[in-house]
Amino acid sequence: MTASTTINKGDSPNGDRSSTSVLHQKVLGSRRLSNYWWATVVTLGATGFLLAGISSYLKINLLLVTDPTQLVFVPQGLVMGLYGTAGVLLAFYLWLMIFLDVGGGYNDFNQETGTLKIFRWGFPGKNRRIEIDARIRDVQSVRLEIKEGLNPRRAVYLRLKGRRDVPLTRVGQPLSLTEIETKGAELARFLQVPLEGL
Repeated sequence: MTASTTINKGDSPNGDRSSTSVLHQKVLGSRRLSNYWWATVVTLGATGFLLAGISSYLKINLLLVTDPTQLVFVPQGLVMGLYGTAGVLLAFYLWLMIFLDVGGGYNDFNQETGTLKIFRWGFPGKNRRIEIDARIRDVQSVRLEIKEGLNPRRAVYLRLKGRRDVPLTRVGQPLSLTEIETKGAELARFLQVPLEGL
């Protein structure tokens, strides 16, 4: 991650750094509190099921809270072991996503150089680093997408000439209406382009 060389006016509460000519927005990826919570819950639950299945097979109690040695291995112990194995694999996946910070990154807009850079961490492989570089003069507008209902969606997009709209906000947990409007208005004002979607 590159550091801004200009003197900052100040930091905003959401972690964005801005100056007269540079706007740096940090984007939260998989390292959200909710992901830590679910990874911990799945790990504990899956470990309990797996140990119950093993205890049922070995007839040795490996758990502190209950005695699964009384279970018949086929089918109860076997099914608990399979649930535990599936849960451990899911927990491993969740912890891996947190460790790799998939979806995390930053948006950099530099008026001095006339460039912008969108950076995100992706899944392991050849596309681990996702980078979009463009000229600020190619920005047509900043677009807000606000969809309410059962599956709400609130996102800020950058509309570039000759490209698909580029998402600028985090995926998963939607931002509040106030946050999304503030982010969109701040960026449109900084880039001096229209704000669409209000």
